[in-house]
Parts: sequence; C-alpha cells; structure tokens
Amino acid sequence: MELDKNKFSLAAAATLGVVYVVCAIVVAIAPEFAAQLMSWLTHLVNLEARVVGFPGVIYGFLQVVIYTYVAAWLFAWLHNRFIKKP
Repeated sequence: MELDKNKFSLAAAATLGVVYVVCAIVVAIAPEFAAQLMSWLTHLVNLEARVVGFPGVIYGFLQVVIYTYVAAWLFAWLHNRFIKKP
C-alpha cells in the first residue's frame, strides 16, 4: 500500500502540533513539573524552567509542525520506495 506523502505528512504535523500545544499548556500551568519531565526525557541534570510566552509558543509550534512534516514526508517517500522493491 503506497502512502500519500502529503496527506501522511500533514496528519503527522497536525498531530505533533496538538501535542506541542498541550505541552505548552502544561509548561504554562506547571513549569517546574514540566522542566522535571523534560530533564528526565532528555537525561539532563540541570534544566532551568522557562516561562512560556508569546511569541515563543508560536515559534516553537511552527518548528514542530515544519520538522514533523519534513520528517513524515521523508518517511512516506522511503516507505513507498521500499514497498516497490522486489
């Protein structure tokens, strides 16, 4: 089954966009807890909590959506190439 690269990439980018917004809300509500979660996730010992604000949230959101779209497009392209190989 061949994937539609654009539809797959848009769905992945939209999904990560939603995850980013939820994450930004958690950081805004509980910055210390969010910093602790991030330090666990990235194996950092000293992660300084930062305040989420405008326009930083927008910049981060756009980065997540663009990076996810590009990565998902590449994934779909590779997937389609691999399924065509004998």
